[in-house]
Amino acid sequence: MSDAQALPAGRPAKNPRPAMVVAEAPASVQRGERDGISRMLGFAAVLALMFTGTVTFLILIGLAPIPPSNSVVSAALAINSILAIIMLVLIGREIAIILQARRKGRAAARLHVRIVGLFALVAAVPAILVAIVASVTLDLGLDRWFEVRTKQIVESSVSVARAYMDESRRVLTGNTISMSADLDRARQIYNLDRPGFQNLMTLHAKGRGFIRADLMRRNGEVIVSAKTDWKEPLPDPIPEYFEAADTGDPVGIPPGATNLIGAMFKLREIPDAYLYTIMPLRPEVTAALRQMEANTLEYKGLEQNRLPVQLAFAVLYIGVCLIVLLSAIWMGISVADRLVSPIRRLITAADEVSGGNLDVRVSTVHTEGDLKNLNDTFNVMITELRSQRNAILSAKDDIDQRARFTEAVLSGVSAAVLGVDGDGRITIANKAASPLLSGRFRSGRNIAEAMPELAPVFHNARQSRKHDWREQVTITRDGQERTLNVQVTQERDDVGRHSGSEDSFVITIDDITDLVAAQRNTAWSDVARRIAHEIKNPLTPIQLSAERIRRRYGKYITEDREIFDQCTDTIIRQVGDIGRMVDEFSSFARMPKPQMEARNIAETLNEATFLQKVALPEIDFVTDFGGERLFGYFDTRLLSQAFINIIKNASEAIENKEHGNKERGRIEVRARREGDNCIIDVI
Repeated sequence: MSDAQALPAGRPAKNPRPAMVVAEAPASVQRGERDGISRMLGFAAVLALMFTGTVTFLILIGLAPIPPSNSVVSAALAINSILAIIMLVLIGREIAIILQARRKGRAAARLHVRIVGLFALVAAVPAILVAIVASVTLDLGLDRWFEVRTKQIVESSVSVARAYMDESRRVLTGNTISMSADLDRARQIYNLDRPGFQNLMTLHAKGRGFIRADLMRRNGEVIVSAKTDWKEPLPDPIPEYFEAADTGDPVGIPPGATNLIGAMFKLREIPDAYLYTIMPLRPEVTAALRQMEANTLEYKGLEQNRLPVQLAFAVLYIGVCLIVLLSAIWMGISVADRLVSPIRRLITAADEVSGGNLDVRVSTVHTEGDLKNLNDTFNVMITELRSQRNAILSAKDDIDQRARFTEAVLSGVSAAVLGVDGDGRITIANKAASPLLSGRFRSGRNIAEAMPELAPVFHNARQSRKHDWREQVTITRDGQERTLNVQVTQERDDVGRHSGSEDSFVITIDDITDLVAAQRNTAWSDVARRIAHEIKNPLTPIQLSAERIRRRYGKYITEDREIFDQCTDTIIRQVGDIGRMVDEFSSFARMPKPQMEARNIAETLNEATFLQKVALPEIDFVTDFGGERLFGYFDTRLLSQAFINIIKNASEAIENKEHGNKERGRIEVRARREGDNCIIDVI
């Protein structure tokens, strides 16, 4: 909150000025903008936290389409934790600001602290009570779910269903054995009359309620099949059933995913013959059995995971309470800010008025109700006081202003001002005009003599008969060329008529040399940045292409792998250096500053030589550093550019000299240490 600048008590304002609104001072404006961003971020965090908390709650209780797996729950808890931490940081920041304002004794700081504390208390108590009640309720509910009576009911229901299933399988197995015995006794019919044997099987199958009765061989081939009324396809036996039937005992086949049960029995009198039968069960019975078994497994899983479930719901309750608490505290801080800010502005404005500043007004932006009416009344009161004071001082201010007008115009402006009569004689000049005049100023001196460069401008202004005439002229003073903007104004009275002598002029001269230079520099800087931008455009594709070549083909290159890596590293390094140099050039159209560091100069020479060796394969490059480690303190990039230029000049000299000569050129790069210096030879 800024304080308006107050005049000393008892001292009236020199000139009436617009009322100053009690708002934020320059530093406070920036803080206000940051507070606005913080409030927007906090509001967004509150919405996000409430949304993610609701989604997490729905996932944990199984109402969301997303299954509550460990990874999903962990991710949801992590997101909620991050948002909660953001809210804690924002709330901590706001509380720190409020406490700091109280320590500094700012207006309404104590009221601000009390309101925030009250909101926090009102939000915390219900959240804590809800968490306690929810935890107790969950524990009591889980105790009732897993008591002995409930377990007995669940287990007995499954036992009853399984008993029914076992009884049905025993009936089917017994009927299958009985039918097998009947078929064994009809062996002669099987051997002599297969259609009659089929009719016999059909009679036995329908009498026993079978929907399928087949006499099959060991390999699954159907010998004789009973004719039943069942039209839907039925499952065939698997080889394991035949293996089990070879023991001589009947094989019972469970329903599996269908409502059908089956049996298989090996006939004793008919060789390689197996009786395979299927009988349906009531669909609702099998469905109920599967549902009971699934519910029992789920019930046992919940019983085993009771503690994790309780912990999960405890975390959920804590998270919900934390979300509600943080959201309520943040909203409380926001409401307190909106309530306290108008009061603080009013107190600050009252302090300004007590100090004698009547140019203050209280802003009514974002203020409503009684506080807005109070601020409006205060502003009306200050306006009346200011108007009364200004009415008393207006006459004196007008007189003082007129008395100082000519002096302020001539001596207070940076431009040179000359008064010239119709004959071109200078009648008055301010101090800024003295450096431009040739010799010392003297009243009555002709402008063509005092400043010859203005004579053509003055002549053109007189001939044009215009009220204002502007031109730019270039003069040389003290060996420097200056650009001047010259305005010639003909004097007139208040109604626009000539002031008695139409040949009276005021010449205003502005030195715009620096402005022109700045405009020129700006234009060149813009051109430089555009050129740098165009240069930089292909650098990224070049670097990415080199990196992609190294990744794509590096594993396939076995020969000259070192040269391949050195070539790609050189491309990437040079592109990076060019990019940084272009960035520096585009930022201020200047070469980058050197970055000094301790390096081995032999490595820099090797890199520069290798770059030219790749570009000029027709020239032999030889390096000789005497096996020494030539350390120095230098900028690697700038020195590398210098070496590259020197070696490139040497290669160009070889090409020019030996043009048409078939012998290969040779460049030797040598380096040695002499005392504290490093001597480098490029031959």
